[in-house]
Amino acid sequence: MNGRTIATLLMLACLAPAKTFAEQVQVTGQYVYVLRLAPRYQEEAAWTDTQNAVIARHFERLAEAARAGKVIIAGRTTEPLDKTFGLVIFEADNEADALEFMLSDPAVVAQLMTATLHPYAVALQRE
Repeated sequence: MNGRTIATLLMLACLAPAKTFAEQVQVTGQYVYVLRLAPRYQEEAAWTDTQNAVIARHFERLAEAARAGKVIIAGRTTEPLDKTFGLVIFEADNEADALEFMLSDPAVVAQLMTATLHPYAVALQRE
């Protein structure tokens, strides 16, 4: 395939009708959850050793899940706290398991961050 063919296929894929949540999950088993800081933690002054310890547990849990092959990628933007957000792209057997994984994130449990779950499909990945 040449570059023009690939570009055409990608454009057609973008124009295809969106699949329902259930259809997307059946195809990929991949999800993304978007994390945002709770409003009261969007200022540096609100952070104590307690919140920093929660973030350490949050990071270690994601690192462990990445080592186990569940998390594909995780990270955050490098913007100021009031604008930043994080993404966790991961695999789960079904929506219930994905929701459980997201809701058991230590930062979500401690209400430092809010999270929303979305079906996801990695289309391209750097080699």
